[in-house]
Amino acid sequence: MGGMENYFDALIQRPRRNRRSAAIRRLVCETTLSPGSLILPIFVAEGRNRRSAIASMPDVFRLTRDLAVKEARQAYKLGISAVALFPVIPPARKNEVATESLNPKGLLSTTIKAIKNAVPELAVITDVAMDPYSSDGHDGFVERGKVVNDRSVEILCGMALAQAEAGADVVAPSDMMDGRVGAIRRVLDGSGFSETGILAYSAKYCSAFYGPFRDALDSAPRHGDKKTYQMDPANRREAIREVLLDVEEGADIVMVKPALPYLDVVAEVRAAVTVPVAAYQVSGEYAMIKAAARNRWLDERAAVLESLTAIRRAGADMILTYAAKQAAEWLS
Repeated sequence: MGGMENYFDALIQRPRRNRRSAAIRRLVCETTLSPGSLILPIFVAEGRNRRSAIASMPDVFRLTRDLAVKEARQAYKLGISAVALFPVIPPARKNEVATESLNPKGLLSTTIKAIKNAVPELAVITDVAMDPYSSDGHDGFVERGKVVNDRSVEILCGMALAQAEAGADVVAPSDMMDGRVGAIRRVLDGSGFSETGILAYSAKYCSAFYGPFRDALDSAPRHGDKKTYQMDPANRREAIREVLLDVEEGADIVMVKPALPYLDVVAEVRAAVTVPVAAYQVSGEYAMIKAAARNRWLDERAAVLESLTAIRRAGADMILTYAAKQAAEWLS
């Protein structure tokens, strides 16, 4: 062995000692994953006692209000902390200024109330963006083919206030318009909703991984793309600028979206701010794991839990994921 015996006799540092048994591995584990750090997105549709499958998102459904309440109740029993609601608005109720988003008897408002009545301990997060309600399919107001920032913010403020009035615990502007967090904070505070939180989609990238989500809501842009307001996937420093601006404007939580392709951004955001950081494991990320598992190319349970642990390890305090219920069951 040419003296190798003496080398190993003198070897003091043996990191494998901390991996020798399951008990020791638990003791030295650096990153924990629990149902309490998960948020379940729910697609809500009109009607009763009906769920419709989403072809590009296996095991995810559009749920009518009554079934959404059952889904929320199940999530809470599994230890999940919050649900994030996304309404499926019929085309006939969409227009250029997202009027339906202000309807106190509309789908989203009545679903918020129903869930809060049924499961008051569960946090309800609502999406603030025009695309589910817009006939243009954009997150903001379109004028002469361009998304106009300040007019969009005015509409978003009304939308956020309507959601707060319905009982949302946290409103989540996902539009990426400039100045919208500060404007929403002022409107909420001025209307007596100073306790309603803001989860800002602060670093939302113009990603190819949103496709299945747009299928679910039929919210793809009718023309153009979202590159003038969502971030360039090539940029990292810009994310920090966006995050710091949102914190300065009053964001209680900031988000990076998508999650797995942007773990470096999650880590840098975590280092840059003291507010909680969220990350969204988006529809395309979820669909890839599901498709590979269905083809028996990987172990679904192991892949889901590993991916969520990676997002937590990068610095996310909470994760929006369509696999929240499955993961919570596995973790328990």
